Amino acid sequence: MLDHIGLEVGDYEKSKAFYTVAMAPLGYKLIMEVHGFAGFGAEGKPDFWIKGGKMTAPQVHVAFAAPNRAKVRGFYAAAMAAGGKDNGPPGIRAIYHPHYYGAFVLDPDGHNIEAVCHMPE
Repeated sequence: MLDHIGLEVGDYEKSKAFYTVAMAPLGYKLIMEVHGFAGFGAEGKPDFWIKGGKMTAPQVHVAFAAPNRAKVRGFYAAAMAAGGKDNGPPGIRAIYHPHYYGAFVLDPDGHNIEAVCHMPE
């Protein structure tokens, strides 16, 4: 089980602004900044970190759990409004299982960021 994950990003301020907006519908917010790192999370615990410098390469895929499909749609809309690029709109991905509902957005560095709900609506 993972406790936290971190990415290096090419433009710290741009990525911090993107994640602040994109993650809000999932209950994530910027919890702390320390030594050039920004920690995002829910309920006071940062578990997703970014650090300025050079971007992590190759690009990675990070999927965030959403409690329902409406939150997946909210994530997608917020991420797109924050400058993300579409990499798969909200919808069922039955190839994984019948209730897999996900949305995929490329962040400012091209990382594939997903919100996913495994519950039927």
